[in-house]
Amino acid sequence: MKHFKLTEESKVNILGITLFRIELTIDCKYGKIGQKGGWIEKEENISGNAWVSGNAEVSGNAEVSDGAWVYGDAWVYGDARVSGNARVCGNAWVYDNAWVSGDAEVYGNARVCGNARVSDNAEVYGNAWVYGNARVCGNARVSDNAEVYGNAWVYGDAWVYGDAWVYGDARVSDNAEVYGNAEVSDGAWVYGNARVSGDARVSGDARATKKVFTLNFVHQLTMTDLHIRYGCIQKTFQEWRHWLDSDEEFETKRTCKKFELIKMSLELALKQAEL
Repeated sequence: MKHFKLTEESKVNILGITLFRIELTIDCKYGKIGQKGGWIEKEENISGNAWVSGNAEVSGNAEVSDGAWVYGDAWVYGDARVSGNARVCGNAWVYDNAWVSGDAEVYGNARVCGNARVSDNAEVYGNAWVYGNARVCGNARVSDNAEVYGNAWVYGDAWVYGDAWVYGDARVSDNAEVYGNAEVSDGAWVYGNARVSGDARVSGDARATKKVFTLNFVHQLTMTDLHIRYGCIQKTFQEWRHWLDSDEEFETKRTCKKFELIKMSLELALKQAEL
């Protein structure tokens, strides 16, 4: 016997879908018989002991299952899945083929979409977005205006917040934090107790296990464990030393004053790397 039923109370949402208010048919942890719930399109939108309450809406082929709970003004639609003991609430949206499972929570104005997965004890909140094939799991958090997308993973006890972006095949794990306007991309990996902040850019095959050193002389400089990214060019420490000793030029001529600033900033970063 199902623990709920569709009532005759209905509405058409902004997607043009007719939704029906649900009502409990048994006494349970969500309330007593007759307690009104949220809005769903069809009975198949809820299975197991899951519940939808408040002004929350579940529609399309989306399913809320197991002991999951969708409430507040949240929306779950498309082919999305919310399972386990997961919670989706506030003004959060979960849609497309996204899954939220385990004890994960998505709340605030957060968006989880595409083929994204949020699982375990992870939290996505604020105005954060997780999309594409991104994964957020373990005890990880994504908050504020942060975005995690592409094939990126955020896991362990990592936290991505502020206006930070993590994308491509990047990984952020352990106790690492990425925040401010920082970006971690490509195949970069930020882990351990690393801190990436400000306008730092960690990309390529860079690895960061501690606080990332940054400068802003002529171009943005970001130093990770083994690399320095200066503007759009990334090299290992040794490669930069060879470059400084060579006659090779990029856009800036070695004879101009601007090059002296570039040289000074690179030498300062290389000395920092030796500490």
